[in-house]
Amino acid sequence: MKMLVYGLVTGLLFGFLLQKGRVLRYDKQLGALRLKDMTIVKFMLSSVMVGMVGIYLLTDLGLVKLSIKATILGPVMIGALVFGLGWGLLGYCPGTSVGALGEGRWDAIWGILGMIVGAGLFAEAYPLFQKTVYTWGNLGKITLPQVLGVNHWVIIIPFIVAAMLLFFWLEKKGL
Repeated sequence: MKMLVYGLVTGLLFGFLLQKGRVLRYDKQLGALRLKDMTIVKFMLSSVMVGMVGIYLLTDLGLVKLSIKATILGPVMIGALVFGLGWGLLGYCPGTSVGALGEGRWDAIWGILGMIVGAGLFAEAYPLFQKTVYTWGNLGKITLPQVLGVNHWVIIIPFIVAAMLLFFWLEKKGL
C-alpha cells in the first residue's frame, strides 16, 4: 500500500510539472514533432539529467541498488516505432495524453483508449514475442559506463555540460 501511495504522489507531481511546463499543450507537442518548439525536449532532457544524477548519487551513497533490465534491440525498436506513430497521429505521448485529459481536452481520450487496447493486444501476443522479438539483439544487462569501462560520473558530467550548452543554443535560437 505504501508503494501505491508513493506512485500516486509521484504521478500527481509529474502531472503537475507537465502542466506547469506547458508540455501538455497540443501546439507544444506539434512544435516538438516539427522541430520548431523544443519545450518538450528541454523538459525531458532536464528530467533525464535530474534522474541520472539522483539515481547514481543514491547508488554511490548505498541508499539504492540499480536493477538493470536487459537491453534487447528488437522490442526497443518496435516499441519506439509504435510510440512514434502514436505520438505523431494523436499529438500526445502517453503521459501528456493523461495530463491533457486532466485539463479537459477530450481528444486525448482516444490515445488513452488506444493505450489500453494496445496493452491488451501486447499481453495476448507476449508469448509469441517472447519466442521472436525478444530474441533479436539481446545485449544483456549493460549500461553505457560499463560498455566504455569508465566510472558513471565520466559519462554524467560531460552529458550535463553538453545538455546545458544545447539549452543555451536552443534559447539563443528561440526554440
